[in-house]
Amino acid sequence: MDAFTAGLLQRIKTTESDLSRARDEGDEFLVDVELGELDDLRRLAAEHGVEVRATNA
Repeated sequence: MDAFTAGLLQRIKTTESDLSRARDEGDEFLVDVELGELDDLRRLAAEHGVEVRATNA
């Protein structure tokens, strides 16, 4: 796995964790921010052929 792929997958994992925390805390604004970030990261992954496991986000 190259550095780009590893970094992208790590950013997705971190964002998913941050999203979960925001949901647990009931912070709707932060939930929206994290969902937007996650969408951007998943789109970037798709554009570069990086397979991302499915999540409940």
